[in-house]
Amino acid sequence: MRVVIAEDAVLLREGLTRLLEEDDIEVVAAVGDGEGLLRAASEHKPDVCVVDVRMPPTFTDEGVRAALVLRRELPSVGVLVFSQYVEERYAVDLIAGDTRGVGYLLKDRVADVAEFLDALRRVGSGGTALDPEVVSQLLVRSRQRDPLAALTARERDVLQLMAEGRTNAAVAARLVVSEGAVEKHVSSIFLKLALTPDVEDHRRVLAVLQFLESGGSR
Repeated sequence: MRVVIAEDAVLLREGLTRLLEEDDIEVVAAVGDGEGLLRAASEHKPDVCVVDVRMPPTFTDEGVRAALVLRRELPSVGVLVFSQYVEERYAVDLIAGDTRGVGYLLKDRVADVAEFLDALRRVGSGGTALDPEVVSQLLVRSRQRDPLAALTARERDVLQLMAEGRTNAAVAARLVVSEGAVEKHVSSIFLKLALTPDVEDHRRVLAVLQFLESGGSR
């Protein structure tokens, strides 16, 4: 797997580089700002970029805004935001277009190296890695006490696989059903979770966020 690291703190940037290389992950570039991230990603076409939120020159949201550009211009490149902060203004936008190949982890909440590497590989292979704390801060829409209560067992299975970042085709293959059947289940999930086509945010993302927030319990 090939990785670009975008982190302004030199020690952390070097530490991440050594950590990944010790695990046989190729770090093709390590940069300290958003512009450098975009240049490196365009040049190297990595599998995934590890991106801090706050980078030069203003140390506010340059990193996550650069990540949004990456998602738009290089959709095949995974993006793992790794930060101390949840930038709510842009975080939902980051995953709204497509849940595949995206992650958002909080530095202070990563318990061990294996957890981070697992999340990195999952994002690099097209999956999703979202810290529950990030989910709780992003999920600001009002919900029923148990938003998943109305779902059937099969709809819960579909939603769980959606939460893993799987496409409808991948869900169909996993459940051994037709893609058309999965599409009907997804439409039913949206209806039962009151996610109408005119909602401001992406319905698939909001459905996944509700699932993660509830703990996915039956």
